[in-house]
Amino acid sequence: MLTLPAALPLGAAGFLSGASMTLSLRRACALVVLSALALGPAHANPQLDALFDQARERWNLPGLAVGVVEDGEVVYMRSEGELRAGEGQSINDDTLFKIASNGKAMTTALLARLVDQGKLAWDDPVSRHLPDFRMADPWVSEHIQVRDLVIHNSGLGPAAGDLMLWPEPNLFTREQVVAGIAHLPPASSFRTRYNYSNVMYIVAGEVAAAASGAGSYEQALRQELFEPLGLDRCQVGEWQRDGVGNVAQPHMQVDGRNVVIREDGEVIPAVPMAAAGGIRCSLRDMTAWMQMWLQPDRYGLVDGEPWLSEEQRRMLWSVHMPMPLGQRMRDWEGANFYAYGLGWRINDSDGRFKVGHTGTLSGMFSALTLLPQEGAGFVLMINGSGGDARTALGQALTSYFTRPDAGLDVDHYAALIAQERAQAAGQNDDAAEPLPDTSDRVPADPAAIARWLGVYEDPWFGRASVCVAGDGQVQFASERSPMLTGPVLESGDRLLVDWIEPTVSAEPWLDFNQPEDGSAATLAVTRINPRVGSSYNFQDLAFTRVGDCPAL
Repeated sequence: MLTLPAALPLGAAGFLSGASMTLSLRRACALVVLSALALGPAHANPQLDALFDQARERWNLPGLAVGVVEDGEVVYMRSEGELRAGEGQSINDDTLFKIASNGKAMTTALLARLVDQGKLAWDDPVSRHLPDFRMADPWVSEHIQVRDLVIHNSGLGPAAGDLMLWPEPNLFTREQVVAGIAHLPPASSFRTRYNYSNVMYIVAGEVAAAASGAGSYEQALRQELFEPLGLDRCQVGEWQRDGVGNVAQPHMQVDGRNVVIREDGEVIPAVPMAAAGGIRCSLRDMTAWMQMWLQPDRYGLVDGEPWLSEEQRRMLWSVHMPMPLGQRMRDWEGANFYAYGLGWRINDSDGRFKVGHTGTLSGMFSALTLLPQEGAGFVLMINGSGGDARTALGQALTSYFTRPDAGLDVDHYAALIAQERAQAAGQNDDAAEPLPDTSDRVPADPAAIARWLGVYEDPWFGRASVCVAGDGQVQFASERSPMLTGPVLESGDRLLVDWIEPTVSAEPWLDFNQPEDGSAATLAVTRINPRVGSSYNFQDLAFTRVGDCPAL
Protein backbone atom coordinates (compact mmCIF):
# COMPACT_ATOMS: atom_id res chain seq x y z
CA MET A 1 0.00 0.00 0.00
CA LEU A 2 1.45 3.37 -1.04
CA THR A 3 0.66 6.15 1.41
CA LEU A 4 0.89 9.91 1.10
CA PRO A 5 4.01 11.68 2.37
CA ALA A 6 3.72 12.40 6.07
CA ALA A 7 4.41 16.07 5.42
CA LEU A 8 1.37 16.50 3.21
CA PRO A 9 -1.36 18.26 5.24
CA LEU A 10 -4.56 16.97 3.75
CA GLY A 11 -6.73 20.05 3.55
CA ALA A 12 -5.36 21.80 6.63
CA ALA A 13 -6.81 25.26 7.06
CA GLY A 14 -4.79 27.92 5.31
CA PHE A 15 -2.50 25.41 3.54
CA LEU A 16 -1.07 26.64 0.25
CA SER A 17 1.31 24.39 -1.67
CA GLY A 18 4.02 25.54 -3.99
CA ALA A 19 1.99 24.12 -6.85
CA SER A 20 -0.93 26.36 -6.01
CA MET A 21 1.25 29.43 -6.54
CA THR A 22 0.77 28.80 -10.25
CA LEU A 23 -2.77 30.15 -10.00
CA SER A 24 -2.96 33.09 -12.35
CA LEU A 25 -3.20 36.67 -11.14
CA ARG A 26 -6.45 36.90 -13.10
CA ARG A 27 -8.06 34.19 -10.97
CA ALA A 28 -6.64 35.59 -7.75
CA CYS A 29 -8.10 38.98 -8.56
CA ALA A 30 -11.43 37.37 -9.39
CA LEU A 31 -11.52 35.86 -5.92
CA VAL A 32 -10.80 39.20 -4.33
CA VAL A 33 -13.61 40.81 -6.31
CA LEU A 34 -16.02 38.06 -5.33
CA SER A 35 -15.11 38.47 -1.68
CA ALA A 36 -15.40 42.22 -1.79
CA LEU A 37 -18.82 42.04 -3.35
CA ALA A 38 -19.90 39.40 -0.79
CA LEU A 39 -21.12 37.22 -3.61
CA GLY A 40 -20.03 34.00 -1.88
CA PRO A 41 -20.97 30.97 -3.92
CA ALA A 42 -22.83 32.89 -6.62
CA HIS A 43 -22.01 32.18 -10.25
CA ALA A 44 -20.02 35.25 -11.20
CA ASN A 45 -16.95 33.95 -12.97
CA PRO A 46 -16.83 34.54 -16.73
CA GLN A 47 -14.22 31.83 -17.32
CA LEU A 48 -16.22 29.16 -15.48
CA ASP A 49 -19.43 30.42 -17.08
CA ALA A 50 -17.88 29.90 -20.50
CA LEU A 51 -16.99 26.28 -19.68
CA PHE A 52 -20.49 25.68 -18.28
CA ASP A 53 -22.16 27.16 -21.38
CA GLN A 54 -19.96 25.25 -23.80
CA ALA A 55 -20.85 21.94 -22.20
CA ARG A 56 -24.56 22.59 -21.89
CA GLU A 57 -24.99 23.92 -25.41
CA ARG A 58 -22.71 21.47 -27.25
CA TRP A 59 -24.47 18.42 -25.82
CA ASN A 60 -27.96 19.90 -25.40
CA LEU A 61 -28.04 18.88 -21.74
CA PRO A 62 -31.47 19.02 -20.06
CA GLY A 63 -29.85 20.13 -16.79
CA LEU A 64 -26.38 20.84 -15.44
CA ALA A 65 -25.10 21.80 -11.97
CA VAL A 66 -21.50 22.79 -11.24
CA GLY A 67 -19.82 23.76 -7.97
CA VAL A 68 -16.21 24.92 -7.55
CA VAL A 69 -14.16 25.24 -4.37
CA GLU A 70 -10.90 27.23 -4.11
CA ASP A 71 -8.79 27.54 -0.97
CA GLY A 72 -11.54 25.62 0.80
CA GLU A 73 -14.25 28.16 -0.07
CA VAL A 74 -17.19 27.71 -2.42
CA VAL A 75 -16.56 30.32 -5.10
CA TYR A 76 -18.91 29.13 -7.83
CA MET A 77 -22.30 27.46 -7.92
CA ARG A 78 -24.43 27.38 -11.02
CA SER A 79 -27.43 25.20 -11.83
CA GLU A 80 -29.46 25.51 -15.03
CA GLY A 81 -31.99 23.47 -16.95
CA GLU A 82 -35.15 21.61 -16.05
CA LEU A 83 -36.14 18.76 -13.77
CA ARG A 84 -38.09 17.36 -16.73
CA ALA A 85 -37.27 18.72 -20.17
CA GLY A 86 -40.00 20.93 -21.62
CA GLU A 87 -42.08 21.30 -18.45
CA GLY A 88 -40.57 24.51 -17.09
CA GLN A 89 -39.56 23.40 -13.58
CA SER A 90 -36.08 24.83 -13.17
CA ILE A 91 -33.10 23.11 -11.63
CA ASN A 92 -31.39 25.00 -8.82
CA ASP A 93 -28.62 24.46 -6.27
CA ASP A 94 -30.95 22.35 -4.09
CA THR A 95 -32.13 20.00 -6.86
CA LEU A 96 -31.49 16.34 -6.13
CA PHE A 97 -29.42 14.38 -8.66
CA LYS A 98 -28.40 10.74 -8.62
CA ILE A 99 -24.69 10.85 -7.76
CA ALA A 100 -24.32 7.13 -8.63
CA SER A 101 -20.82 5.83 -7.88
CA ASN A 102 -19.76 9.07 -6.23
CA GLY A 103 -21.64 7.56 -3.30
CA LYS A 104 -18.87 4.97 -2.94
CA ALA A 105 -16.72 7.58 -1.19
CA MET A 106 -19.57 8.12 1.27
CA THR A 107 -19.70 4.38 1.98
CA THR A 108 -15.95 4.20 2.64
CA ALA A 109 -16.09 7.37 4.75
CA LEU A 110 -18.83 5.75 6.84
CA LEU A 111 -16.64 2.68 7.33
CA ALA A 112 -13.67 4.90 8.24
CA ARG A 113 -15.76 6.72 10.84
CA LEU A 114 -16.70 3.37 12.36
CA VAL A 115 -12.99 2.51 12.44
CA ASP A 116 -12.39 5.77 14.32
CA GLN A 117 -15.08 4.69 16.78
CA GLY A 118 -13.41 1.31 17.31
CA LYS A 119 -16.38 -0.60 15.89
CA LEU A 120 -14.44 -2.31 13.10
CA ALA A 121 -10.99 -2.48 11.50
CA TRP A 122 -10.03 -2.45 7.83
CA ASP A 123 -8.31 -5.82 8.20
CA ASP A 124 -11.28 -7.45 9.95
CA PRO A 125 -12.43 -10.59 8.16
CA VAL A 126 -15.78 -9.86 6.57
CA SER A 127 -17.11 -12.96 8.33
CA ARG A 128 -16.57 -11.23 11.69
CA HIS A 129 -19.43 -8.88 10.84
CA LEU A 130 -21.36 -11.02 8.33
CA PRO A 131 -20.94 -14.67 9.40
CA ASP A 132 -22.98 -16.02 6.50
CA PHE A 133 -21.14 -14.18 3.71
CA ARG A 134 -19.65 -16.46 1.07
CA MET A 135 -17.58 -16.18 -2.11
CA ALA A 136 -17.36 -18.99 -4.66
CA ASP A 137 -13.93 -19.96 -3.31
CA PRO A 138 -14.10 -21.09 0.36
CA TRP A 139 -10.55 -19.84 1.01
CA VAL A 140 -11.49 -16.36 -0.19
CA SER A 141 -14.64 -16.47 1.95
CA GLU A 142 -12.45 -17.08 4.98
CA HIS A 143 -9.72 -14.53 4.23
CA ILE A 144 -11.48 -11.60 2.53
CA GLN A 145 -11.18 -8.46 4.66
CA VAL A 146 -13.28 -5.31 4.94
CA ARG A 147 -10.80 -3.29 2.85
CA ASP A 148 -11.00 -5.88 0.07
CA LEU A 149 -14.68 -5.08 -0.37
CA VAL A 150 -13.96 -1.53 -1.54
CA ILE A 151 -10.80 -1.69 -3.69
CA HIS A 152 -12.03 -3.92 -6.54
CA ASN A 153 -9.59 -6.80 -6.00
CA SER A 154 -12.05 -9.60 -5.16
CA GLY A 155 -11.23 -11.72 -8.22
CA LEU A 156 -14.70 -11.25 -9.71
CA GLY A 157 -14.93 -10.15 -13.32
CA PRO A 158 -15.64 -6.53 -14.33
CA ALA A 159 -19.06 -5.50 -12.99
CA ALA A 160 -19.87 -9.13 -12.13
CA GLY A 161 -23.36 -9.46 -10.70
CA ASP A 162 -24.54 -6.07 -11.99
CA LEU A 163 -27.54 -7.77 -13.57
CA MET A 164 -28.89 -8.03 -10.02
CA LEU A 165 -28.75 -4.21 -9.80
CA TRP A 166 -29.52 -2.90 -13.28
CA PRO A 167 -31.59 -2.20 -15.21
CA GLU A 168 -33.62 -0.64 -12.45
CA PRO A 169 -36.16 -0.80 -11.01
CA ASN A 170 -36.06 -4.52 -10.40
CA LEU A 171 -37.25 -6.96 -7.74
CA PHE A 172 -33.95 -8.18 -6.28
CA THR A 173 -33.57 -7.77 -2.54
CA ARG A 174 -30.30 -6.87 -0.89
CA GLU A 175 -30.23 -10.30 0.74
CA GLN A 176 -30.55 -11.97 -2.66
CA VAL A 177 -27.72 -9.87 -4.09
CA VAL A 178 -25.36 -10.67 -1.21
CA ALA A 179 -26.27 -14.38 -1.31
CA GLY A 180 -25.86 -14.44 -5.10
CA ILE A 181 -22.20 -13.42 -4.85
CA ALA A 182 -21.38 -16.96 -3.70
CA HIS A 183 -22.37 -18.20 -7.17
CA LEU A 184 -20.44 -15.64 -9.26
CA PRO A 185 -17.46 -17.30 -10.98
CA PRO A 186 -14.05 -15.71 -10.33
CA ALA A 187 -12.27 -14.18 -13.30
CA SER A 188 -8.85 -13.93 -11.65
CA SER A 189 -7.04 -14.84 -8.46
CA PHE A 190 -7.97 -12.98 -5.29
CA ARG A 191 -6.09 -9.66 -4.82
CA THR A 192 -4.21 -9.90 -8.12
CA ARG A 193 -6.20 -7.71 -10.52
CA TYR A 194 -8.34 -4.57 -10.57
CA ASN A 195 -11.89 -5.32 -11.72
CA TYR A 196 -14.57 -2.80 -10.83
CA SER A 197 -17.24 -4.32 -8.57
CA ASN A 198 -20.51 -2.82 -7.41
CA VAL A 199 -21.80 -5.90 -5.60
CA MET A 200 -18.84 -5.91 -3.19
CA TYR A 201 -19.78 -2.37 -2.12
CA ILE A 202 -23.22 -3.68 -1.22
CA VAL A 203 -21.51 -6.14 1.10
CA ALA A 204 -19.47 -3.24 2.51
CA GLY A 205 -22.71 -1.41 3.25
CA GLU A 206 -24.00 -4.45 5.12
CA VAL A 207 -20.77 -4.53 7.14
CA ALA A 208 -21.33 -0.88 8.06
CA ALA A 209 -24.90 -1.64 9.10
CA ALA A 210 -23.82 -4.55 11.29
CA ALA A 211 -20.85 -2.79 12.89
CA SER A 212 -22.74 0.45 13.58
CA GLY A 213 -25.71 -1.25 15.22
CA ALA A 214 -27.96 1.11 13.24
CA GLY A 215 -29.95 -1.73 11.71
CA SER A 216 -29.42 -0.74 8.08
CA TYR A 217 -26.86 0.89 5.84
CA GLU A 218 -29.29 3.72 5.15
CA GLN A 219 -29.81 4.54 8.83
CA ALA A 220 -26.09 4.32 9.55
CA LEU A 221 -25.35 6.74 6.69
CA ARG A 222 -27.98 9.21 7.88
CA GLN A 223 -26.88 9.25 11.51
CA GLU A 224 -23.12 9.08 10.97
CA LEU A 225 -22.70 11.16 7.80
CA PHE A 226 -25.70 13.15 6.55
CA GLU A 227 -26.74 14.57 9.91
CA PRO A 228 -23.37 15.55 11.43
CA LEU A 229 -22.12 17.02 8.14
CA GLY A 230 -25.35 18.91 7.45
CA LEU A 231 -26.04 17.24 4.11
CA ASP A 232 -29.69 18.07 4.58
CA ARG A 233 -30.97 17.31 1.09
CA CYS A 234 -29.13 14.01 0.53
CA GLN A 235 -31.49 11.03 0.34
CA VAL A 236 -30.96 7.29 0.66
CA GLY A 237 -33.42 4.45 1.22
CA GLU A 238 -37.15 4.94 0.80
CA TRP A 239 -38.51 8.49 0.55
CA GLN A 240 -41.41 10.45 -0.91
CA ARG A 241 -40.68 12.18 -4.21
CA ASP A 242 -43.17 15.03 -3.74
CA GLY A 243 -42.58 15.32 -0.01
CA VAL A 244 -38.89 15.97 -0.62
CA GLY A 245 -39.50 17.79 -3.90
CA ASN A 246 -37.15 19.33 -6.48
CA VAL A 247 -35.93 16.01 -7.93
CA ALA A 248 -34.19 15.89 -11.33
CA GLN A 249 -35.33 13.12 -13.65
CA PRO A 250 -32.99 11.18 -15.98
CA HIS A 251 -33.18 11.77 -19.73
CA MET A 252 -31.96 10.28 -22.97
CA GLN A 253 -31.85 11.93 -26.38
CA VAL A 254 -34.30 10.72 -29.00
CA ASP A 255 -34.05 12.43 -32.41
CA GLY A 256 -32.23 15.34 -30.78
CA ARG A 257 -34.83 15.79 -28.05
CA ASN A 258 -34.35 15.14 -24.34
CA VAL A 259 -36.90 12.55 -23.19
CA VAL A 260 -37.45 11.43 -19.58
CA ILE A 261 -36.58 7.79 -18.95
CA ARG A 262 -37.08 5.57 -15.90
CA GLU A 263 -39.13 8.26 -14.22
CA ASP A 264 -39.48 8.23 -10.45
CA GLY A 265 -42.79 7.20 -8.97
CA GLU A 266 -44.37 8.88 -5.97
CA VAL A 267 -42.34 6.65 -3.64
CA ILE A 268 -38.62 6.27 -4.24
CA PRO A 269 -37.97 2.72 -2.99
CA ALA A 270 -35.00 1.50 -0.99
CA VAL A 271 -32.73 -0.25 -3.47
CA PRO A 272 -30.12 -2.98 -2.98
CA MET A 273 -27.41 -0.85 -4.58
CA ALA A 274 -27.57 2.03 -2.08
CA ALA A 275 -23.98 1.60 -0.87
CA ALA A 276 -22.65 1.25 -4.44
CA GLY A 277 -24.57 4.03 -6.17
CA GLY A 278 -28.04 4.66 -4.75
CA ILE A 279 -27.62 8.09 -3.10
CA ARG A 280 -29.05 11.39 -4.31
CA CYS A 281 -27.71 14.79 -3.28
CA SER A 282 -27.95 18.43 -4.29
CA LEU A 283 -25.19 20.70 -5.52
CA ARG A 284 -25.23 22.50 -2.17
CA ASP A 285 -24.75 19.17 -0.37
CA MET A 286 -21.88 18.15 -2.63
CA THR A 287 -19.97 21.40 -2.19
CA ALA A 288 -20.30 21.02 1.60
CA TRP A 289 -19.00 17.45 1.22
CA MET A 290 -15.99 18.78 -0.72
CA GLN A 291 -15.28 21.45 1.89
CA MET A 292 -15.16 18.84 4.65
CA TRP A 293 -12.48 16.96 2.72
CA LEU A 294 -10.46 20.02 1.78
CA GLN A 295 -10.59 21.87 5.11
CA PRO A 296 -11.61 19.41 7.83
CA ASP A 297 -10.52 21.73 10.62
CA ARG A 298 -13.12 24.29 9.52
CA TYR A 299 -16.00 22.35 7.99
CA GLY A 300 -18.07 19.43 9.23
CA LEU A 301 -16.77 19.66 12.78
CA VAL A 302 -18.45 17.44 15.38
CA ASP A 303 -18.12 18.78 18.94
CA GLY A 304 -15.27 20.96 17.74
CA GLU A 305 -13.31 18.05 16.23
CA PRO A 306 -12.88 16.95 12.61
CA TRP A 307 -15.54 14.49 11.51
CA LEU A 308 -12.85 12.01 10.46
CA SER A 309 -9.38 11.50 11.88
CA GLU A 310 -6.27 12.38 9.88
CA GLU A 311 -5.24 8.71 10.00
CA GLN A 312 -8.44 7.58 8.35
CA ARG A 313 -8.40 10.39 5.78
CA ARG A 314 -4.91 9.29 4.83
CA MET A 315 -6.07 5.66 4.65
CA LEU A 316 -8.87 6.53 2.23
CA TRP A 317 -6.55 8.52 -0.03
CA SER A 318 -3.69 6.02 -0.09
CA VAL A 319 -3.00 3.72 -3.02
CA HIS A 320 -4.48 0.28 -2.38
CA MET A 321 -4.94 -1.16 -5.88
CA PRO A 322 -3.07 -0.17 -9.08
CA MET A 323 -5.25 0.62 -12.08
CA PRO A 324 -4.34 0.58 -15.78
CA LEU A 325 -3.01 3.98 -16.88
CA GLY A 326 -4.42 4.84 -20.29
CA GLN A 327 -2.91 6.98 -23.00
CA ARG A 328 -5.57 9.65 -22.53
CA MET A 329 -4.49 10.32 -18.94
CA ARG A 330 -0.84 10.42 -20.02
CA ASP A 331 -1.60 12.89 -22.80
CA TRP A 332 -4.19 15.09 -21.08
CA GLU A 333 -2.80 15.22 -17.55
CA GLY A 334 0.80 14.08 -17.77
CA ALA A 335 -0.18 11.27 -15.41
CA ASN A 336 2.43 8.78 -14.24
CA PHE A 337 0.25 6.55 -12.07
CA TYR A 338 -3.40 5.66 -11.56
CA ALA A 339 -4.79 3.71 -8.63
CA TYR A 340 -7.79 3.07 -6.44
CA GLY A 341 -7.88 4.18 -2.83
CA LEU A 342 -10.83 3.38 -0.61
CA GLY A 343 -13.76 4.71 -2.64
CA TRP A 344 -11.56 7.22 -4.51
CA ARG A 345 -9.54 7.13 -7.73
CA ILE A 346 -6.07 8.61 -7.36
CA ASN A 347 -3.56 9.94 -9.89
CA ASP A 348 -1.10 12.74 -10.52
CA SER A 349 -2.39 15.52 -12.76
CA ASP A 350 0.19 17.97 -14.11
CA GLY A 351 2.26 17.28 -11.01
CA ARG A 352 -0.61 17.65 -8.54
CA PHE A 353 -2.02 14.96 -6.29
CA LYS A 354 -5.61 14.39 -7.44
CA VAL A 355 -8.45 12.32 -6.02
CA GLY A 356 -11.93 11.91 -7.39
CA HIS A 357 -14.59 9.66 -8.84
CA THR A 358 -17.33 9.59 -11.42
CA GLY A 359 -20.89 8.33 -11.29
CA THR A 360 -23.00 6.86 -14.09
CA LEU A 361 -26.58 5.67 -14.15
CA SER A 362 -28.92 5.58 -17.11
CA GLY A 363 -29.66 9.24 -17.85
CA MET A 364 -27.53 10.63 -15.00
CA PHE A 365 -23.82 11.51 -14.82
CA SER A 366 -21.65 13.02 -12.11
CA ALA A 367 -17.99 13.77 -11.39
CA LEU A 368 -16.16 15.02 -8.32
CA THR A 369 -12.47 15.99 -8.33
CA LEU A 370 -10.28 17.29 -5.50
CA LEU A 371 -6.77 18.75 -5.58
CA PRO A 372 -6.01 18.62 -1.83
CA GLN A 373 -2.68 20.44 -1.99
CA GLU A 374 -4.46 23.45 -3.44
CA GLY A 375 -7.58 23.22 -1.31
CA ALA A 376 -9.50 23.12 -4.58
CA GLY A 377 -11.97 20.97 -6.42
CA PHE A 378 -15.20 20.78 -8.34
CA VAL A 379 -18.34 18.72 -8.73
CA LEU A 380 -20.65 18.45 -11.73
CA MET A 381 -24.00 16.70 -12.14
CA ILE A 382 -26.02 16.09 -15.31
CA ASN A 383 -29.52 14.67 -15.75
CA GLY A 384 -29.18 13.60 -19.37
CA SER A 385 -27.03 11.85 -21.94
CA GLY A 386 -23.84 13.43 -20.71
CA GLY A 387 -20.93 11.01 -20.92
CA ASP A 388 -18.82 13.12 -23.27
CA ALA A 389 -19.98 16.32 -21.58
CA ARG A 390 -18.77 15.02 -18.21
CA THR A 391 -15.41 14.03 -19.69
CA ALA A 392 -14.76 17.30 -21.50
CA LEU A 393 -16.10 19.62 -18.79
CA GLY A 394 -14.37 17.64 -16.04
CA GLN A 395 -11.01 17.85 -17.78
CA ALA A 396 -11.46 21.53 -18.58
CA LEU A 397 -12.21 22.23 -14.92
CA THR A 398 -9.16 20.21 -13.88
CA SER A 399 -6.99 22.22 -16.29
CA TYR A 400 -8.51 25.41 -14.89
CA PHE A 401 -6.58 24.62 -11.71
CA THR A 402 -3.51 22.76 -12.97
CA ARG A 403 -2.82 24.79 -16.13
CA PRO A 404 -4.77 28.02 -15.58
CA ASP A 405 -3.13 30.01 -18.38
CA ALA A 406 -3.35 27.34 -21.10
CA GLY A 407 -6.94 28.14 -22.13
CA LEU A 408 -7.90 24.47 -22.41
CA ASP A 409 -11.67 24.73 -22.61
CA VAL A 410 -14.54 22.31 -23.20
CA ASP A 411 -14.37 22.72 -26.96
CA HIS A 412 -10.68 21.75 -26.89
CA TYR A 413 -11.37 18.48 -25.10
CA ALA A 414 -14.49 17.80 -27.17
CA ALA A 415 -12.29 17.95 -30.27
CA LEU A 416 -9.82 15.51 -28.72
CA ILE A 417 -12.66 13.10 -27.88
CA ALA A 418 -13.93 13.27 -31.46
CA GLN A 419 -10.40 12.65 -32.75
CA GLU A 420 -9.95 9.63 -30.46
CA ARG A 421 -13.28 8.21 -31.55
CA ALA A 422 -12.44 8.59 -35.24
CA GLN A 423 -9.09 6.89 -34.75
CA ALA A 424 -10.67 4.06 -32.78
CA ALA A 425 -13.30 3.56 -35.46
CA GLY A 426 -10.59 3.27 -38.09
CA GLN A 427 -8.65 0.78 -36.01
CA ASN A 428 -11.78 -1.25 -35.36
CA ASP A 429 -12.55 -1.32 -39.06
CA ASP A 430 -9.09 -2.73 -39.69
CA ALA A 431 -8.67 -5.11 -36.75
CA ALA A 432 -11.91 -5.94 -35.00
CA GLU A 433 -14.30 -8.57 -36.16
CA PRO A 434 -17.48 -7.06 -37.64
CA LEU A 435 -20.58 -7.32 -35.49
CA PRO A 436 -23.06 -10.00 -36.52
CA ASP A 437 -25.70 -8.87 -38.98
CA THR A 438 -29.08 -9.64 -37.42
CA SER A 439 -31.19 -7.64 -39.88
CA ASP A 440 -32.87 -10.85 -41.05
CA ARG A 441 -34.47 -11.33 -37.64
CA VAL A 442 -38.01 -12.71 -37.52
CA PRO A 443 -40.16 -13.95 -34.62
CA ALA A 444 -39.14 -17.41 -33.48
CA ASP A 445 -41.51 -20.22 -34.48
CA PRO A 446 -42.93 -21.70 -31.22
CA ALA A 447 -43.32 -25.13 -32.81
CA ALA A 448 -39.74 -25.17 -34.10
CA ILE A 449 -38.25 -24.48 -30.67
CA ALA A 450 -40.88 -26.30 -28.59
CA ARG A 451 -38.25 -28.57 -27.03
CA TRP A 452 -36.53 -25.55 -25.49
CA LEU A 453 -39.60 -23.81 -24.07
CA GLY A 454 -39.81 -23.80 -20.29
CA VAL A 455 -38.69 -22.14 -17.05
CA TYR A 456 -34.95 -21.85 -16.43
CA GLU A 457 -33.04 -20.95 -13.27
CA ASP A 458 -29.59 -19.49 -12.60
CA PRO A 459 -28.05 -19.77 -9.09
CA TRP A 460 -27.55 -16.00 -8.66
CA PHE A 461 -29.91 -14.40 -11.17
CA GLY A 462 -32.96 -16.50 -10.41
CA ARG A 463 -35.62 -17.66 -12.82
CA ALA A 464 -36.42 -16.69 -16.40
CA SER A 465 -39.04 -18.16 -18.69
CA VAL A 466 -38.85 -18.86 -22.41
CA CYS A 467 -42.53 -19.30 -23.15
CA VAL A 468 -45.30 -18.39 -25.57
CA ALA A 469 -46.95 -15.14 -24.50
CA GLY A 470 -50.54 -14.07 -25.01
CA ASP A 471 -49.76 -12.62 -28.45
CA GLY A 472 -48.53 -16.00 -29.66
CA GLN A 473 -44.86 -14.98 -29.73
CA VAL A 474 -42.12 -16.67 -27.76
CA GLN A 475 -40.93 -14.35 -25.01
CA PHE A 476 -37.94 -14.33 -22.66
CA ALA A 477 -38.94 -12.89 -19.27
CA SER A 478 -36.86 -12.49 -16.12
CA GLU A 479 -38.68 -13.02 -12.84
CA ARG A 480 -36.63 -10.57 -10.74
CA SER A 481 -35.61 -8.10 -13.47
CA PRO A 482 -38.79 -7.24 -15.39
CA MET A 483 -37.02 -4.89 -17.80
CA LEU A 484 -35.11 -7.89 -19.14
CA THR A 485 -38.14 -9.06 -21.08
CA GLY A 486 -38.60 -9.28 -24.83
CA PRO A 487 -39.59 -11.39 -27.80
CA VAL A 488 -37.34 -14.23 -28.91
CA LEU A 489 -36.30 -13.81 -32.55
CA GLU A 490 -34.53 -15.95 -35.12
CA SER A 491 -31.53 -14.64 -37.03
CA GLY A 492 -29.94 -17.17 -39.34
CA ASP A 493 -29.68 -20.36 -37.30
CA ARG A 494 -29.52 -18.58 -33.91
CA LEU A 495 -31.97 -17.14 -31.40
CA LEU A 496 -31.76 -13.70 -29.78
CA VAL A 497 -33.83 -11.45 -27.51
CA ASP A 498 -35.00 -7.97 -28.52
CA TRP A 499 -35.58 -6.23 -25.18
CA ILE A 500 -38.83 -4.27 -24.91
CA GLU A 501 -37.19 -1.61 -22.73
CA PRO A 502 -35.41 0.79 -25.16
CA THR A 503 -32.77 1.87 -22.61
CA VAL A 504 -31.43 -1.69 -22.34
CA SER A 505 -28.84 -1.62 -25.10
CA ALA A 506 -27.30 -5.11 -25.02
CA GLU A 507 -29.11 -7.76 -27.01
CA PRO A 508 -28.17 -11.36 -26.19
CA TRP A 509 -27.88 -14.62 -28.06
CA LEU A 510 -29.71 -17.58 -26.54
CA ASP A 511 -27.92 -20.91 -26.91
CA PHE A 512 -29.79 -23.99 -25.68
CA ASN A 513 -28.18 -27.35 -25.08
CA GLN A 514 -29.36 -30.84 -24.14
CA PRO A 515 -26.65 -32.71 -22.18
CA GLU A 516 -25.84 -36.20 -23.48
CA ASP A 517 -26.58 -37.75 -20.07
CA GLY A 518 -30.23 -36.76 -20.46
CA SER A 519 -30.20 -34.27 -17.60
CA ALA A 520 -32.09 -30.99 -17.77
CA ALA A 521 -31.55 -28.67 -20.72
CA THR A 522 -29.25 -25.68 -20.22
CA LEU A 523 -29.29 -22.14 -21.58
CA ALA A 524 -26.22 -19.94 -22.17
CA VAL A 525 -26.65 -16.21 -22.76
CA THR A 526 -24.00 -14.05 -24.47
CA ARG A 527 -23.84 -10.49 -25.76
CA ILE A 528 -24.27 -10.06 -29.50
CA ASN A 529 -22.09 -6.95 -29.31
CA PRO A 530 -19.12 -7.76 -27.06
CA ARG A 531 -18.23 -4.06 -26.86
CA VAL A 532 -21.31 -3.01 -24.87
CA GLY A 533 -20.93 -2.19 -21.18
CA SER A 534 -19.60 -4.85 -18.83
CA SER A 535 -22.64 -4.48 -16.57
CA TYR A 536 -24.47 -6.71 -19.03
CA ASN A 537 -22.52 -9.72 -17.76
CA PHE A 538 -24.74 -12.34 -19.43
CA GLN A 539 -21.72 -14.62 -19.79
CA ASP A 540 -21.83 -15.41 -16.06
CA LEU A 541 -25.34 -16.85 -16.33
CA ALA A 542 -25.73 -20.64 -16.27
CA PHE A 543 -29.41 -21.46 -16.68
CA THR A 544 -30.82 -24.94 -16.15
CA ARG A 545 -34.37 -25.92 -17.10
CA VAL A 546 -36.46 -26.44 -13.96
CA GLY A 547 -40.01 -26.69 -15.27
CA ASP A 548 -42.60 -26.32 -17.99
CA CYS A 549 -44.15 -23.07 -19.09
CA PRO A 550 -47.27 -22.13 -17.15
CA ALA A 551 -50.55 -22.42 -18.99
CA LEU A 552 -51.71 -19.22 -20.67
